[in-house]
Amino acid sequence: MLRRFEDRDVGMVQELSTDPYVPLIGTLPPACDRAGALAYIARQRQRHVEGTGFSFAVGDAGSGQALGMIGLWLRDRALGRAQVGYAVMPRARRRGVATDALRALVPFAWTLPELHRLELHVEPWNSASASAATSAGFAVEGLLRGYLEIGGRRRDLMSYARIRDVPSGTEVPHPPSLGGA
Repeated sequence: MLRRFEDRDVGMVQELSTDPYVPLIGTLPPACDRAGALAYIARQRQRHVEGTGFSFAVGDAGSGQALGMIGLWLRDRALGRAQVGYAVMPRARRRGVATDALRALVPFAWTLPELHRLELHVEPWNSASASAATSAGFAVEGLLRGYLEIGGRRRDLMSYARIRDVPSGTEVPHPPSLGGA
């Protein structure tokens, strides 16, 4: 279940901030205290107000307790594109939380009529995230070499996408061989 961030999500934010990788790929400070976590939550609430995107807590369907977060970032909205990013608390991983969050986010994204394409980037070593993306209907598009600086180093990322009006699970067409070009 996707929902608005609440102050009670501070524990989830603090747990994610202790993951060695999550703070490197977003705006979450590493090992943040309660005040830092609350400031982060306040920034997530502002994204919609500022028009930069939508940030949601991913809540447990039964208890509503936050298990992670997911966002739809709109910097390329005028071009018909949005980026998707997510993180799940270590103790909630490998339970389908990311897949369920992606499946919930896609129909929401399509309520924005100007969007045609949702993009998702995953580190090649992150097989769990790759599985979540494909299970939620994102198609693998390929490797983006040296795409993003993470932790002071240029990193390769795999590109995944969902296209409006293209059924999920549709194979990505590959160009014909260019015959030695």
